[in-house]
Amino acid sequence: MIFVYSVMKIIFSFFLSFLLYHTSMGQYTHLGSWNILNIRYDIGDKWSVFAEGQVRSLHFYDWFHYHEYKAGIIWHNRPGMHIALGMGDYDTYKEGGDFVTPKNNDEFRLWPQLTFDQKLGKVKMETRYRAELRFQESGFRERFRQRILFSLPLASKTSVSFSNEIFFTTREPYFERNRVALNFNQKLSPSFSIMLGYLHQFDYRINDETGRDFLQVGGYFVLGK
Repeated sequence: MIFVYSVMKIIFSFFLSFLLYHTSMGQYTHLGSWNILNIRYDIGDKWSVFAEGQVRSLHFYDWFHYHEYKAGIIWHNRPGMHIALGMGDYDTYKEGGDFVTPKNNDEFRLWPQLTFDQKLGKVKMETRYRAELRFQESGFRERFRQRILFSLPLASKTSVSFSNEIFFTTREPYFERNRVALNFNQKLSPSFSIMLGYLHQFDYRINDETGRDFLQVGGYFVLGK
């Protein structure tokens, strides 16, 4: 385990250097921003409700081109198994400035979700499955997503996580998108934590944006009980 922590420290140092480089050279590398605010309210041990907003930019806090607002309910069926139902509004704008109209996409989504989590020693593994029913101006579409996330505690209130998410559709060639993320998480209080990370996105068959690399910043509230 000492070896694992040493490796994670090296990764963390490299990650900070990477972010500093992209921040200073953002106008050339086109590092975008991916900003998240999430609030979850626990109703006893079995149920939770949540709301989340996201705003994204193609350049470093410039060329804001996307926002989403969603909410839903979670049923904690048993330890390690969570069933959710969410819905929200998802809007993608044209590139070249902040929220340039007309929009590339204006969409309402309804999505059931199933999440499993388990412990592998000190590492937490989470597997998430989501089916998206997408109502767009151009018609109805379906999409399926699977994300695998590994989280390792570095200290009592600090952890690092790595995730990989793949997107599939019901239309050929079926594989649509892949997202890989490395994030560092810090719990600041019993009810609030922050996240800082890097996300790389590869689009195989959709062309609604040119963004590939993003700085992720998130704030997460957990209330109730």
